[in-house]
Amino acid sequence: MNKKIYIIIILVCTAILGAAWYVAINTKSTDERQLLLINEAIQMMASGIYIKAVPLLEEAANYDAAHTIRAEEELKRAYLELLENRGFTRRDTTLLEKQLSRRDATSEVFIEAAEFYLNSSKIGTALTILKDGIEKTSCPEIEKLYEASRYAYELSWVRYDEATAMFNGTAGVKNEGKWGIAGKDGTLIIPTKYDKISTFFRGSAVVREGKEIYAIDEKTNRLAVPEQSVTDFRNLSDGRILLKTDEGWRRASADLESGAKVFEDIGMYSEGFVSAKIDGKWGVIDLGTNWLIAPEHENIITDELGRSVGQTAVFVKSKNTVKLFSSGEWIDKEFDDARPFSSEGYAAVKKNGKWGFIDTAGELKIDYEFDDAQSFSGHLAAVKEDELWGFINLHGDMVIAAEFYDVKCFSQGSAPVKTERGWQFLTLIEFKGGLML
Repeated sequence: MNKKIYIIIILVCTAILGAAWYVAINTKSTDERQLLLINEAIQMMASGIYIKAVPLLEEAANYDAAHTIRAEEELKRAYLELLENRGFTRRDTTLLEKQLSRRDATSEVFIEAAEFYLNSSKIGTALTILKDGIEKTSCPEIEKLYEASRYAYELSWVRYDEATAMFNGTAGVKNEGKWGIAGKDGTLIIPTKYDKISTFFRGSAVVREGKEIYAIDEKTNRLAVPEQSVTDFRNLSDGRILLKTDEGWRRASADLESGAKVFEDIGMYSEGFVSAKIDGKWGVIDLGTNWLIAPEHENIITDELGRSVGQTAVFVKSKNTVKLFSSGEWIDKEFDDARPFSSEGYAAVKKNGKWGFIDTAGELKIDYEFDDAQSFSGHLAAVKEDELWGFINLHGDMVIAAEFYDVKCFSQGSAPVKTERGWQFLTLIEFKGGLML
């Protein structure tokens, strides 16, 4: 080998070994320096000198070295002792946020952070952390804490004499004999000035004022009037409003343009279907002329707003027996009474004087143990015990105590409830401030 090349190789190898030695020595010294700072701080904290331990631990925590996590844990312990001092709460939360932001954040960190915010009455922040922790770790302990915390709620300060069931996050409300529309926090969207009002759908509602019936927007601008004489109306949904004329009930568009087909009675559209009565018998019809269930039954069970279809399931009543029609088939089970399915969750059914809950296959999911009940809307259902109403979760646990005189179903995290003050709006904190949609 050429002597010059040989010397170059020796020099390169020496440089590489030297660089490796330098990195190793400096890494070790950094670890040692970090550990020295931690141990010195721990000795101070053992004597209660937390204020002087903090700078040492903050320096140690800023190293990218072997003992960084330990430094952070000791630093959080020091911060907790100093929270009454100005600025230390923010230091603590900043450190928690740093730990949470790591891709390998542990379940313990999510639980610690959530419990910190729960104890600080910042429930919304805690729930956001827990949901993120469930997604990233699938930890059962995080799920358990989330389930135990997610039903915290606030009551609106506004009150009303009456309230309807909610629809898409709004409800009809009545004060001093006049109706309007409120949002899910109880704030008025449309003032209480009408003799009757429909559900609020895509920025419009149908109202009656005196003898006049017409459509309005949320600013109460008149949008449309019926093309023929109309004496009554039902609720607006799926782009359809149901109008009563001299001939009977007709389906109409949101612009109050009536169709030709006449019914003896009719409900409210849901999932593209509505219960309708012809020749003394009830069935379920789509937006056109196709019958999901032929009009040959004594009754179709509807909810307060007039909806009968949920999750492609319908309850049909004949005399004292209720049967379930689900996904195009009759389910071979009978009930004494029922409430319609919503778009998700179980339906309330009655047997032998008590109410329980079934799925769309008719399988019992929550036993018959309640005096009265409403179907699940989302993950909560209203149940009655000893003359008062509360809410259960999908496991059948009472998660909002039975302390209300009357209640409506949830929609987008809110539900009207009747208290001693009248009808108020209960909103889960999880759904406030844009935490959930």
